[in-house]
Amino acid sequence: MQLDMSTIKFSSHGLICAIAQDHATGEVLMQAYMNEEALQKTLETGYAHYYSRSRKCLWKKGETSGHVQKVVSATFDCDRDCILLGIEQTGAACHTGARSCFHDPVIETKKGGLTFLGELERVVDDRKANPVEGSYTAYLFGRGIDKIAQKMGEEAVEVVIASKNEDKDELVREIADLTYHLMVLMESKGVTLEDVCTELKRRHK
Repeated sequence: MQLDMSTIKFSSHGLICAIAQDHATGEVLMQAYMNEEALQKTLETGYAHYYSRSRKCLWKKGETSGHVQKVVSATFDCDRDCILLGIEQTGAACHTGARSCFHDPVIETKKGGLTFLGELERVVDDRKANPVEGSYTAYLFGRGIDKIAQKMGEEAVEVVIASKNEDKDELVREIADLTYHLMVLMESKGVTLEDVCTELKRRHK
């Protein structure tokens, strides 16, 4: 893909900010910089390339670790001096081995956002691949689809019953139970959050 570089506001050092975001969950994974060559390489290859300010050279994310970033979408901000990459992350995004570089909180909250579903999806996937003794998730996978489907039905009924009452907290708990069991069902059948969101987006259009 060719891009008119004259429309991009590179800094005096010839750089723009680049943010990598998991396109399926919305999790912000890392921030780096691109020069014109890195941006063009990213667009040409479909994999994220950045410019290292310390080493003063171009680098492909995951070139040595294998933790590559496949670019699914790319969007400039209103000033065209920052680009947001929607990516499929292989392995960890952070050099420390963490999923995201943003794991040093200054202000924390007990509230969860939609990105937590991505974290939950990975935990459920791990429990299936690496069963842990005493894990309820591993127990469900061990019992198979009949047990998982039975629990889905039970939790769905409990949501309906709770919805007829006036206790919001109870309803929240029941919806959380249903959502968790739905994630287990999805994992057991090889369905991902990305699959579901893609279908919803198709319907929306």
